[in-house]
Amino acid sequence: MKWLGRCPDCGQWESLVEERIAAPAKGGRQGAASEAAAPTPLAEIAGGGEKRRSTGIGEFDRVLGGGMVAGSAVLIGGDPGIGKSTLILQAAAKLASAESKVLYVSGEESAQQIRMRADRLGLGDCRAWVLCETALERILDEAARLKPDVLAVDSIQTVSTGELASAPGSIGQVRESAARLVAFSKQTGSACFLVGHVTKEGYLAGPRVLEHMVDTVLYFEGDRGHAFRVLRAVKNRFGSTNEIGVFEMKESGLVPVLNPSELFLSERPVGVAGSVVVAAMEGTRPILVELQALVTPSAFGTPRRTTLGVDSNRVALLVAVLEKKVGLHLTGQDIFLNVAGGFHIDEPAADLGAVIAVASSFLDRPIEPGTLVIGEVGLAGEVRAVHQAEARVREAEKMGFRRCILPSASERRMTSANGFELCGVESLDAVWKMLF
Repeated sequence: MKWLGRCPDCGQWESLVEERIAAPAKGGRQGAASEAAAPTPLAEIAGGGEKRRSTGIGEFDRVLGGGMVAGSAVLIGGDPGIGKSTLILQAAAKLASAESKVLYVSGEESAQQIRMRADRLGLGDCRAWVLCETALERILDEAARLKPDVLAVDSIQTVSTGELASAPGSIGQVRESAARLVAFSKQTGSACFLVGHVTKEGYLAGPRVLEHMVDTVLYFEGDRGHAFRVLRAVKNRFGSTNEIGVFEMKESGLVPVLNPSELFLSERPVGVAGSVVVAAMEGTRPILVELQALVTPSAFGTPRRTTLGVDSNRVALLVAVLEKKVGLHLTGQDIFLNVAGGFHIDEPAADLGAVIAVASSFLDRPIEPGTLVIGEVGLAGEVRAVHQAEARVREAEKMGFRRCILPSASERRMTSANGFELCGVESLDAVWKMLF
């Protein structure tokens, strides 16, 4: 056996994975079905419903779908220093104080370093058990002896098994370690948290199959220049996907933000051209964010189209619609579009807000501060309906807004507005006559 960095067949580097060869099953060929795996009619399977355990952190429970499910495996990824270990340690302290047995395994820090971080976060009296170990067999032995309700491993890239000769963090080690930890969780009913590193592209490091092994995949997002952090669920077998929890990073750790809309709009300028408020749906929660556009004559032959927090291809499409359907001459203009606060929007309901923000900056015409804008814009200049428009309007009303520009189709589906002014539009021409 020898190490190969490059596959001799396809020529790809670092694509070979070390596998552990399992012994054939006794009494028959390998892979034969066991007697315990007999099929059972679905109607005869007992459905007790999942019993959830609260982490003690409301925003964390929201992303998990209402709390942890016994025997579930949760993978948490994020940039270095974003707050993954802080969140897990805070959750471990809350769970331990609620009479849950928690085993916190760290492969990156010593026990003294963990204690220092706990003191800094005000968790010096935490009753969670701490194990600083990277050997998988040792971790499983201690977990089997302690029988914890919650097992947290920080991080999975540092764990390795002696059955494979490859280095910790390699594809084979990460996959084998995660598979055995998930199997332990399923067999014992312990909830398992796995902290994972991310690549420079922002994806979880290691094999893609790692995300398929676990029940829930959470990503920590946020800009280091801002105090807030967003915990986003991209996979959840026990709850809604694309649900988010918002936290604010303080000296005492991560503090849940109960009203994210207020946080994102707290520093919004009033009466400034190019500023528009849109409502984005994140799972079941509407969040109001500010879109800021800056349109200025270009000093180069090719104008710039720079975006932060929104898809640049989508913005280029909307600018083309503005030029063709409304007649704005944006060919020689640099266009900058930003979601204030470092938030990310990936739904088409913000199209109309982006269009109005660009037009407002280009014409130097501010939009009324109490106006909310939602709607999808098509290539023909039509304004299409968006889902959950009523929930978005209710959130805007709570934040003090009094008018909403939205698609006519969405306006007709709404049951009541409670005095809120709804301005239904069917095309960009109608928007133009109303605002500009």
